[in-house]
Amino acid sequence: MTLKPLALWAAGLLAALLVAGAGYFSLRATDRPAAAQHSLRPDDPQVLRIGERIYAQQCAACHGAKGEGQADWREPGADGLLPAPPHDPSGHTWHHPDEQLFAITKQGLAQLINQPDYRTAMPIYGGVLSDDEIVAVLSWIKAQWPPEIRQRHDEINVQYRKSLSR
Repeated sequence: MTLKPLALWAAGLLAALLVAGAGYFSLRATDRPAAAQHSLRPDDPQVLRIGERIYAQQCAACHGAKGEGQADWREPGADGLLPAPPHDPSGHTWHHPDEQLFAITKQGLAQLINQPDYRTAMPIYGGVLSDDEIVAVLSWIKAQWPPEIRQRHDEINVQYRKSLSR
């Protein structure tokens, strides 16, 4: 059985369209705004269980079991570094959109602010925690905030996402 030239041409066209479409959607998935890639999930019980465990293992020693931070966290210590800030409503964590919190945790503040010589005691967790684990621990932190702070943080995320689409 032989295919007619028109059928071969149509099959080739269909294959090309499928490849082009797959490529387009693949590029679009990686091209979406960064803020949408690492959205926190403070209402997902499974994510929160993971986040609570990781927080206890990786974060509580510096930031406190209840997110209270270290004393005098706004003043550099003897080593010239700022102590760990609180993650509760008294701190500034909730002032940053999800994507910035994710970037600070994964890559460090120096990279986020584009100042390679900036020194901080905060470890870089890229290579230590997966992206999902980072989202989980940040989600757990957010879940500890009172409703009004969570709502304000949600508004910060909306404004941040709008700024990316301009």
